[in-house]
Amino acid sequence: MAEVTFHFHDELNDFLPPRWRGAEFAYAYNGPQSVKHLIEAAGVPHPEVALIVANGQPVGFEHQPADGSGIAVYPEHSGVAIEDAPALRPPLPEPVAFLTDNHLGRLTRTLRLLGFDTAYGGDAADDMLAERAHDENRVLLTRDRGLLKRSLVVFGYCPRSTDPRQQLFAVLRRYRLLDRVEAWRRCLRCNGLLRPVDKAAVLDRLEPKTKLYYDEFQQCGRCGQVYWRGSHFGELERLVVEVQSRRMNDDSYHLQPIGFIRSPLTDRLAAPNQGYEGAPDAWLEVDNALAAGLEGIAVGDEIIVVT
Repeated sequence: MAEVTFHFHDELNDFLPPRWRGAEFAYAYNGPQSVKHLIEAAGVPHPEVALIVANGQPVGFEHQPADGSGIAVYPEHSGVAIEDAPALRPPLPEPVAFLTDNHLGRLTRTLRLLGFDTAYGGDAADDMLAERAHDENRVLLTRDRGLLKRSLVVFGYCPRSTDPRQQLFAVLRRYRLLDRVEAWRRCLRCNGLLRPVDKAAVLDRLEPKTKLYYDEFQQCGRCGQVYWRGSHFGELERLVVEVQSRRMNDDSYHLQPIGFIRSPLTDRLAAPNQGYEGAPDAWLEVDNALAAGLEGIAVGDEIIVVT
């Protein structure tokens, strides 16, 4: 029987039993095992992981830790980056595209409403969803943690909330999409792209009052669904305003480099913001007061103050 000491950071704790959250804990296993297997056995799906540090060295999913290793695991946007850390997956596709399962129907509709390419898996089996996400290079959105752990899944995210509005903003923040909204461009029914269409071309499909009060129309190039700026358009405008407001108030969009972090488990320089180029001035040990104001930094960590 072998044993490692895990420390999962930030929102990765959502996947852990309460007794393990926010702390280092020992995890026993029958070795040898890859660190990816151990992380998922502890409860965290691999697509949620952005950085793994074992005994002070960044490692990939295939790493097999030695008995007694200390392993720190970080999510995306944790504020910690280590130079030359191995990539755990390819770069996120640009533009990002999503695939949702049958429990996220309202989230699917809203993402399409804001212009994001969002395929709906419906009642497809888990193996088919994983295969489709892989083959089409899509981010799989699901609250099914077992589905996210499938080896075929490269990009994936588990919305923690069951509230569609909270799910939406969690996804927009996670993938830095608050400033990429292009509303009124995708079909809510099939995800196809909309295009302007002459009123005369769709006149026979319109209700009498629609014919009377509206003159601008769009039509889906895939399924033919017709759209106009009716009563639902006010809801869309309010949603776009809320997205813009949240972007302005989201500190993650306005972060400035604060220096470098050295954690007891990493024992290595780690930059809170990538791209920082400058010489450190002095080490400072983090106490309770400082830790309270620095997300992702714990008491006992050391920070280099940069002036």
